[in-house]
Amino acid sequence: MEASTGSGTEALPQKQRELMRKAIRLEWITLAVKVVTIPLVGIVAGQSQAMRTAWYEDCLELLPPIAFLIAARTIRRQPGEKHPYGHHRGINVGHLVSATALLAMGVYLLVDSSLSLAGGERPPIGTVVLLGHSIWLGWLMIAVMVISAAGPVILGRLKLKLVEDLHDKVLYADADMNKADWMTAVATVIGILGVGYGWWWMDAATAIAVSASVIHDGWSNLRTSVRDLTDARPTDMEGNVHPLMAKAVNAANHEPWVAEAEGRFRDLGHVLHAEIFVMPRAGHQVDTAELSQLRERLEDIDYQLHDVVVIPVSEIPTCLTNAPR
Repeated sequence: MEASTGSGTEALPQKQRELMRKAIRLEWITLAVKVVTIPLVGIVAGQSQAMRTAWYEDCLELLPPIAFLIAARTIRRQPGEKHPYGHHRGINVGHLVSATALLAMGVYLLVDSSLSLAGGERPPIGTVVLLGHSIWLGWLMIAVMVISAAGPVILGRLKLKLVEDLHDKVLYADADMNKADWMTAVATVIGILGVGYGWWWMDAATAIAVSASVIHDGWSNLRTSVRDLTDARPTDMEGNVHPLMAKAVNAANHEPWVAEAEGRFRDLGHVLHAEIFVMPRAGHQVDTAELSQLRERLEDIDYQLHDVVVIPVSEIPTCLTNAPR
């Protein structure tokens, strides 16, 4: 049996290491932007349900970048006695934290906004004196929301550009939260304008619409993160069967001495753990050199096939014979 493993950083090629550094910089920028916008939103929120929704969301949006930064540091550690598989799954844990934050925020906002709407709460949006002039507070709310939306729009798009090449679901969840953030800002502006025109119900209604979108994103990410942590079949960012599974098995089946091969895979974050079961042709005595060469060929397919184990067997395990790919 041949296998390989290492730290999460060592598993990444030079291109992905550079992308990882960019992602880390983006997450630090995200935290810096939030440190500025959270107090601004809190100052002008008043009694507006939509503004309170935006403020709560901004606070919870701190979790995904923090989870990512912790995971990025964790995966640098080498495998050891307590963690023989390494620390790659720090990414999966970070994804779970981010997804839970999204879902919890969405459910809370939906309940809170629905109660406000059902209770007929009419948010008072008064006036403030600024530089000697009396100004409707709604205009300040709108200005702050426009400012707070700019960061998530830009940062979310930049993160999405890195997601596919890094196969980083924490970053993907964070980009989802950035999308939810700017959607909240737009909906909040609409709600405030509605209140200004006398449509008091617009404030809570827009908060409900945004919370429904957040719940959808949170549930989708939570389901994926739990699947990965419970060793379900690996998927790509869109939830489809990971294409590397078929490539690895097909490559093993093309070996001249292999009669049949199947694989068992686990998502470890940026990389996959692959157990390739190979049944040698009748009469062939497989040696360690052939196993080592096959493992190297499989790892050369893609950097994500990092932790590969090649196991010679007399018959393929029943649970893998009809595995869809």
